[in-house]
Amino acid sequence: MKKMFHMIASVIAALTLCAATATAGNLVIKGSTTVLPISQLAVEAYMKAHPDVNISLSGGGSSNGIKAIIDGSTDIANASRFIKDKEVALAQEKGVYPVPFAVAYDSIIPVVHPSNTLTDITLVQLKDIYMGKITNFKEIGGPDLKIVVCSRDTSSGTYETWEGKVLDKERVTPRAQVMASNGAIVQAVSNNKYAIGYIGIGYLNDAVKPLTVDGVKGTKESTLNGTFPISRPLFMFTNGWPKGETLNFVNYMLNPQTGQKLVEKSGYVPLY
Repeated sequence: MKKMFHMIASVIAALTLCAATATAGNLVIKGSTTVLPISQLAVEAYMKAHPDVNISLSGGGSSNGIKAIIDGSTDIANASRFIKDKEVALAQEKGVYPVPFAVAYDSIIPVVHPSNTLTDITLVQLKDIYMGKITNFKEIGGPDLKIVVCSRDTSSGTYETWEGKVLDKERVTPRAQVMASNGAIVQAVSNNKYAIGYIGIGYLNDAVKPLTVDGVKGTKESTLNGTFPISRPLFMFTNGWPKGETLNFVNYMLNPQTGQKLVEKSGYVPLY
């Protein structure tokens, strides 16, 4: 962890040195809905501080963001997962060299309806639920309710992290209701006492009930120290080393006094 912090500090120093070459202009940011709340706060604050800059921000999922950086339709790709080898190969074929910048940390929290009496769940139980082997909450100490499984679509970085850390690359039950965003999961679970879903820590609110996993609560501390079992970094990708306004914005995101304060404000975990 200490080595990682040194690397982050080095990146920030390099960005600061290069920032003198930046010029005002327009920016396009696309990708992960998990990173969206962070980006929304940052874009609003950045444009307020730089009124001559116009920034277009949209979601669509991590895969769509990375696809956009490869095809040149975005300046920054938000992603809640790292770029895949096949995406790197495709990018290189097109002369694009994606550069990752970790901008925050996140934990993916399983959530149920607030009326559900269940409080803790194991990784094994989560896997069995999402594979369709456990179909009633009473099987794991909860109420006698048939489980409605809510999951993310395959273009989502959150889904891919869930697939890797919870499902061990197994397939989600075909009975699962597939949602396009964290916000859609929150809405579905908050309106259905039978539902279970999973969301980034920044989307937690009183409309849903978070579950501990193997007895560990998803918090800033458990995310940073690695004790919460479903955690990950969040990224912004650029095409090559950023320049101009792209460089300025990435520098803003990594700065402890600006973007990192907004990371914490949005409910996610800052780098430092």
